[in-house]
Amino acid sequence: MGDNSNSNSNGNGNGNGKDDRAGVSDEEWARFLEQAEAGMATAPKEPSARAREVTARLRREEEQRAKASKKRGRKGGARPGDPPGWRTGPAWQELQARGRGRRRLKAGLAIAAIAALALVALRPELVIDRLTGKAAQREAEAARGPLPAETVRPGAAPTETLPDRPTLREPFRGSPAVQWADGAAGIEVPEARALNGVSKEYVAEGLARTKRFLVAANLDPATLRGERPQPALDLIDPAQDELVALVERSLAKPDRDSDPLNLFTRFKAAEIRPAGDAVKVRGRMELEPGDGPGLVDVVVDYTFVYPVVEARAGAEEVTRSIVRRQMEFTIADPVRWRVKPGTLQLGPYATDTANTSCDRWDGYLHPEFSGRPATGPTPSGTPQDPYDRSKDVRSGRGEGCTVASRL
Repeated sequence: MGDNSNSNSNGNGNGNGKDDRAGVSDEEWARFLEQAEAGMATAPKEPSARAREVTARLRREEEQRAKASKKRGRKGGARPGDPPGWRTGPAWQELQARGRGRRRLKAGLAIAAIAALALVALRPELVIDRLTGKAAQREAEAARGPLPAETVRPGAAPTETLPDRPTLREPFRGSPAVQWADGAAGIEVPEARALNGVSKEYVAEGLARTKRFLVAANLDPATLRGERPQPALDLIDPAQDELVALVERSLAKPDRDSDPLNLFTRFKAAEIRPAGDAVKVRGRMELEPGDGPGLVDVVVDYTFVYPVVEARAGAEEVTRSIVRRQMEFTIADPVRWRVKPGTLQLGPYATDTANTSCDRWDGYLHPEFSGRPATGPTPSGTPQDPYDRSKDVRSGRGEGCTVASRL
């Protein structure tokens, strides 16, 4: 019963209020009320149940995002649904933006570096040529432009340049011929004049026929493919029956003594194809009086440079074969000499070739490539410069197998 009365004393009690303060003086009761009021003002307020629920939910969502971000290998960031201040404030966003900017810059620099390394791996000459001076050499050659026509025999060979390998795009790279004329433009005809009883008009016709022969024998695509050089054959006077028979025999059954390469440039189309459309030509054509009245000799000395590649699919290595020809043609006055109109008398001729097999006499040039094993006898003797036009050519291919000092 006593317990029940103590519990009820905290209620309103009866109207006089004396039971509520039993055993407590008025001073103590007043002091108690003051302390209670002071305590109520400073005591922390406990969050409501709703606030606790929201806080717990936000904390759970943040923990779930953090776990998911770790699985993806990225740091957690602001989400569109996050309230302001929950890792979405301006300072946090600015830090994230700066980080993303730095990452993009680093990624861009890395991509650029990788691309540069890949380009150097594919075309190392872009760096090597700058270091070795080859790039500057090419730029200087391009700036000099083509050489003027040759009018007299040179006094020396062309200046040696840095060794440079030809390519499909630049088949004359590293060759003095890069400054020579292309094709028939390199065969310049001197001004015709009356000479030794032959009229200027007939001399002019003879010079034109001489150029036509050189073009047909050394530049015509059909001839270079190994076909019969009929346009050139038609310009030889049939009255030279022994010469005509020798030429026909060399084309039908070529051998060491009957070699069509002494007059015509021919490659086997199944093995070799041109590297580009150009053949570089350098030389001169001169007029001299013949051995008798009514005769004029046309003396020619030309070097032809042929860039070639193997005919097989995908072949990329380029090499060059070089042919130099010294020949004489005679223009005969038809009034004094019995000649077939529109033809030439073919006189002495000599040929020198560089980069062809020394022991094959099948009527074709056989260039050698560095990527393939060499065949035939090993070249010997002093290396010869095929670009040296200051000396006469040797008498023919059968004079031995020498190595070219450059191609």
